Parts: sequence; structure tokens; C-alpha cells
Amino acid sequence: MTAVSRKTAIRKSNKRNNIVQYPLKFRAAVLERHNEPLVIDEVTFNGPLEAGQVLVRIHYSGVCGKQIEEIKGSGEPDPFLPHMLGHEGSGIVMDVGPGVRKVKPGDHVVLHWMKGSGIDAVTPLYNRKGVRVNAGWITTFNEYGVISENRMTVIPEGSDLSVACLLGCAVTTGVGAVFHQAKVCPGEAAAVFGCGGVGLNCIQGAAMVHAHPIIAVDTNPKNLKLAKTLGATHFINAHDEDVLARVKEITNGMNARYVFIVTAAPSAIEQGIEASSIPGSVYFVSVPPFGTKISVDALSIHRRRQLFGSFGGGSFPDRDVPACLALYERGLLKLNELVSIGVSLDDINKGIEELLMEKGGRCIVRMANDKR
Repeated sequence: MTAVSRKTAIRKSNKRNNIVQYPLKFRAAVLERHNEPLVIDEVTFNGPLEAGQVLVRIHYSGVCGKQIEEIKGSGEPDPFLPHMLGHEGSGIVMDVGPGVRKVKPGDHVVLHWMKGSGIDAVTPLYNRKGVRVNAGWITTFNEYGVISENRMTVIPEGSDLSVACLLGCAVTTGVGAVFHQAKVCPGEAAAVFGCGGVGLNCIQGAAMVHAHPIIAVDTNPKNLKLAKTLGATHFINAHDEDVLARVKEITNGMNARYVFIVTAAPSAIEQGIEASSIPGSVYFVSVPPFGTKISVDALSIHRRRQLFGSFGGGSFPDRDVPACLALYERGLLKLNELVSIGVSLDDINKGIEELLMEKGGRCIVRMANDKR
């Protein structure tokens, strides 16, 4: 079948099944320039889907610190402006490209930036006013998304999509760092430096395995309040207290056996390292800005203070998304409590501003196609 006849066949098939017709127009939040509000505008996908691509009607998206970094331009140099954003979401599959076996139209899915099983498809071609808008294998600040098969995991149809989106990054990264990388033992001291969306899930994970004490360190009182709700036993406001002295006091001079650093500030990273015991383990869970340099005590590393990178908390979405959803449904994992800001796509810039004002917790963006 030629490319033209194949395209015609797909369009007819979609029309017959009442799934979707191409070209498809939808709204998206586009990053045009750094340190400026996202532009809400109509984007077009002409179709058809390529091998391994899946069209998802997105219902909810979380806003991660990585997107704040991209908006500010504080990460690696960005050669792809203008482009679309978002890497944790939830929605319903509308159409699938050739070779897709993992999902089918009608499936409810969690969208994630970590690779799972399935095809690693080419990135999609979108345009706005006839000009290309760049996008990666997943974007979620949009009403529809053409997403790579390996960036989604099927969940039961009755699942709450409004919180399931958090399983795409914040929950699986934070809990995963505790469960899969650190393998925290009951009764061992754990400290979390940075109690935003991911850090709060490190705390949840530590609480589920009965670590003690669980020390939350942050400069935002609202984050520390949330940390208490999610299982932290001790709280340190780094603006008001001597962090290292308090950690020693709480741990009877031993420091924390496990330290999870979920902040990008170099001084806080160095402080987190110093707060670990010897021997002890330190996990870099957040993504530091491009070119960040830190100073460490080499002798402490010789004496078995270990430093680990934590890429996505060592999670594997096919395994961890269903597992975390099951923990939530059993009442063992809290998701609703993580959400402090809820906005529509039209108000996404307002939600981002509230995050920057340190409201605490996670911001969830509701697309226009979901009125709940």
C-alpha cells in the first residue's frame, strides 16, 4: 500500500469507527520564549500516526519542577523553541499507529517520561499557523497528544484520572527512589531535602517501609505541613534552624542513613550530603541545573559515604504505575493530598505562578475536554 492510499485508509477507518479524523486541531500551552508566560493557542496534527505513535485525549497533567526549569531556561541550552511541554499526565487512547500492541482505542492510560515497554516512536510533527512546533516523545500541556507507545501504561477504566496523572513522574520517582534504589530498611533514619511533589513521595515511601525518624527539610512551611500529613516525623525549616545540628540531634549524633536530595540548590545539595551518616547513602533525585558544581568531602566517600544518581527513582513504569495505583486504592499511598493547586488549561500560567510563590504540593492542569 502506498503512503497516500495508506493515509486515506486510516482516515476512512477512523471516520468509520468514530474515533478521530485528521487533520486534528486542539489547544496547547506553548513555550515561545524563556521567562515569559506560556502561549495558549491552537495546534494542528495533520496525521496519520507513524509507527509506534499513539493519539491520546489528555484529561489531566501535572506540572513538574522540570517544566519550571524549562520555562526559566535554567537547564541545558534549549535549541527547540517554540515547543510544547509536560511529561506526566492521564487520558484516553483515541487512535494507534502501525505496530502498536501495548494499547488500543478506549484504554485509560498514565503518561510518563520514563521509558516503558513498546516502540520508541519518532517525535510528532505539529504546526501552529503553518510553523512547526517542536515536541518530544511525550507532552501533556495539551488537549491531545501524539505520544510514543513506550511512554504510557494502561490503568483500569474506573481509575481516577485526576490523580492518576501524578503516577507519571512525581509518585513513581519519589517512591521508586526509596523502594528500588535505596531499599530503605525499617527503623533506619531517612532525611529528605526538598519537599515538593517528588520529595513528598520520598517521604511517603519512607513511611510505608517504616523508616524512623523521617526528617523533612525545606524552606517552605507549607511543604513541611504537607510532609507531616504524608508521614514525616521531624521537620526542619532551613531558613530558621541549623540543619546539620538538628539532624544530628534528631538522630542522636549518627546522621541519616539515607538522604534523598530533591532540590537543585547547590548549597542544599552539599548540606544534604553532610547530613548523611558514614557509612551512608545519598540519592540525587532532582535534576540540578546544567553545569552545577558542588564540593564534597573526599575522605567521607573513602569511608563509605556513597553518592548515587537517581534517574526517575529507578522506576519502570510498566511495573510501578500499576503497583502505586494499587497502593493508592488500598489507602496506603496518598495522592489527593499532594494536589494543592488545580487549574484549567486556560489558567496554566496562574498555576505556575502559584507554584513559584511556594504554595506547596503539586499543580494539576485540567483540560477543557474534562469538566470534572
